[in-house]
Amino acid sequence: MNPLALLARLGRAVLSALAAVGRIAIFAFGAFAHILRPPYYPRELFNALLNVGWLSLPVVGMTAIFTGGALALQIYSGGARFNAEAVVPQIVAIGMVRELGPVLVGLMIAARVTSSIAAEIATMKVTEQIDALVTLSTHPMKYLVAPRVLAALITVPLLVGIGDIIGIAGGYAVAVQNLGFNAAAYLQNTVDFLELRDVVSSLAKGAVFGVIAALMGCYYGMHSGRGAQGVGRATKSSVEAAAVLILAANFVLTGVFFSI
Repeated sequence: MNPLALLARLGRAVLSALAAVGRIAIFAFGAFAHILRPPYYPRELFNALLNVGWLSLPVVGMTAIFTGGALALQIYSGGARFNAEAVVPQIVAIGMVRELGPVLVGLMIAARVTSSIAAEIATMKVTEQIDALVTLSTHPMKYLVAPRVLAALITVPLLVGIGDIIGIAGGYAVAVQNLGFNAAAYLQNTVDFLELRDVVSSLAKGAVFGVIAALMGCYYGMHSGRGAQGVGRATKSSVEAAAVLILAANFVLTGVFFSI
């Protein structure tokens, strides 16, 4: 292949990616601007809080408890090679609170909520319900996007906190019932080892991941193509983008909170 043609293709790809980042940034700025300005739609916000928060609790809880239990088993098995089995409470606590809790909750929200938002808004676009909102002098960003982003900002940190607790409880149950740890000593080691910075970083990650998940669902839903294929592509792209951005944001936030 001609080197100039290859370079041109690479340049087009980079410019396309930068343009996409710019469009998403403008969309996010608009969403937060509408959150801060009236009018507000309490009913839409309540429905979004219910969908993003309460209805996500079962899958978050199941994911966290099995992850905590598996983490305790893995740490005990690995630590046994170096006579370091006693570190199970500390590593389970820091692993769940700093890293696994926020990331797994974020990915579960991306799988469940982002796909739901994208499919719902894309279907509304295909069936011209968004055009109907404009006809009724209702801004789609104000009515559809702002409540969902605000709901995710509020509820996902709470889900992360609950997931952290359930994950630690899963590790505790496995360690006490299967690995022979003393219950009181396990809990004391967990409390002594965790720091305020760990908890703050976990909740902050949850807030960022929730905003990312909601924004990606809304963005791809609002920009979906026509027809059933457009809805399907919007749903798939929203989940992919949310998952990748959550993992990237996790790397950045970990560096911000725990850089040496």
